[in-house]
Amino acid sequence: MSGELFLGLVGFAVITCFTPGPNNTMLLASGLNFGWTRSVPHVLGVAFGFAFMVLAVGLGVGQVFALFPGLYNVLRVASITYLLWLAWGIATAGTVSEEAPGARPLTVLEAALFQWINPKAWIMALGATTTYVSASAFTLSVAIMAVTFGVVGFGSSASWTIFGAGLKRLLQRPDLVRWLNVAMAAMLVVSLWPVVADLLR
Repeated sequence: MSGELFLGLVGFAVITCFTPGPNNTMLLASGLNFGWTRSVPHVLGVAFGFAFMVLAVGLGVGQVFALFPGLYNVLRVASITYLLWLAWGIATAGTVSEEAPGARPLTVLEAALFQWINPKAWIMALGATTTYVSASAFTLSVAIMAVTFGVVGFGSSASWTIFGAGLKRLLQRPDLVRWLNVAMAAMLVVSLWPVVADLLR
């Protein structure tokens, strides 16, 4: 992979990882509702889970969707349904003091598996592997891409979670926390619009 291609990849990773989407909205909500320490497994699951997804897509999973495009639409419908359910859970979450007995942040495995039904993650992985892979050093390029997304993804995930945890300290009023949860749920729903619009075309 040339230096120029690598710089392009880093720019793509930073822009796509740090902009709002399902992962970042959920991490912000986790930081707000559970704090930084309890949300660390969620952060690690997103970073390493997406890096693994990029590796897998780059090495061939993406070919399955090229052969069976209808399967991709099925995945997108399932993803939208699940994310709407998550948005409802965020919107109706109480404050930390009102936390339900079973409430907890995502585990490393849950956050990693979530990447496979996250529409933005698929768009990022497919976009990166079709744009920034060097044909002359294919396997090495895919490996570099996975490591790059792992590092940038960890920085992004940690930043959004820490921001949420910081808001928790600032928002002592339960009604404000509830309104912020509703706003984050709305952001999650809005982030799905490009996928829904594409399905309706």
